[in-house]
Amino acid sequence: MTYDADLLADRRRLRRKLSLWRLIAFLGIIAAIVVAGVSATSGTNVLTTRPHIAKVALSGFIAGDQKTLDLLKRVGDSKASAVLVMIDSPGGTTAGAEAIYGALRRLSAKKPTVAVVGTLAASGGYISAIATDRILTGQTSLVGSIGVLVQYPNFAGALERLGVNVESVKSSPLKAAPSGYEPTSPEARAALSALVTDTYSWFKQLVRERRNFDDGQLAAVADGRVFTGRQALELKLIDQIGDERDAIAWLEREKGITKDLPVREWKTSTSTSFNLWSALGAAASLAGYADLAHTLRQVGFETEVTRLDGLLAVWHPSLEK
Repeated sequence: MTYDADLLADRRRLRRKLSLWRLIAFLGIIAAIVVAGVSATSGTNVLTTRPHIAKVALSGFIAGDQKTLDLLKRVGDSKASAVLVMIDSPGGTTAGAEAIYGALRRLSAKKPTVAVVGTLAASGGYISAIATDRILTGQTSLVGSIGVLVQYPNFAGALERLGVNVESVKSSPLKAAPSGYEPTSPEARAALSALVTDTYSWFKQLVRERRNFDDGQLAAVADGRVFTGRQALELKLIDQIGDERDAIAWLEREKGITKDLPVREWKTSTSTSFNLWSALGAAASLAGYADLAHTLRQVGFETEVTRLDGLLAVWHPSLEK
């Protein structure tokens, strides 16, 4: 009996020690995650609070999301002496491109900005580029695609073959037009065309003002085509063939930026909430708290739905032969 009692007591002591070490491990991981999370959320660190050249990436579809707009504002309020805007984008929505353009113009009013194009700066991507003080591209980079489009699927023919009718009651003929469930009426097509034409005029006016084009120069580049960097330089769509090093050299030479300043990359806090909860769940799992890990992961589960406006300033080459 004494032996059994001692064994039970030892097990209890071991269990308490194990629980203590689990708790210490969990708290240690939490502390590390909090430090990393604060750094990621703020978008700055000790180095970015000193004079430096900020590097901001605009890549993929441009939707004018609030996180990117907030990032550009933070850079404008920071100790950055100049900003490199690294662009690799086929464009996006017209409203999104307009928002990014406005944010970049406000940023350019505070600090010198240079756009450095990687593979592509088309449509909304080019709108972003012309918002900066200077544009550099590679010789084979693609830029331009000055134009606007609206696209929508039409299932009317397929539905007719299936014998399906979609009924609607509308306050006026152009309400919710065009619809993918019925042929597009001439009136609806004319209304859409007016939207596209008006937005196209806005796009061209931006290019005219930012690139100092006359009517002939604008007409030569505003037919929706993309151009290589070499062609774009000749057409004055860009200012220079070059890369990040050339952009920094221009800033030092023309804008008086201190030579050899460090270049610091600024990032948005994309999906910080979801990543934090997931990391907390992983920490709890590693520490042996399975129930807590499950709860944290459930709390952190999020689903985001991206909504686009109707007009696009985007370049999408046809895959048809």
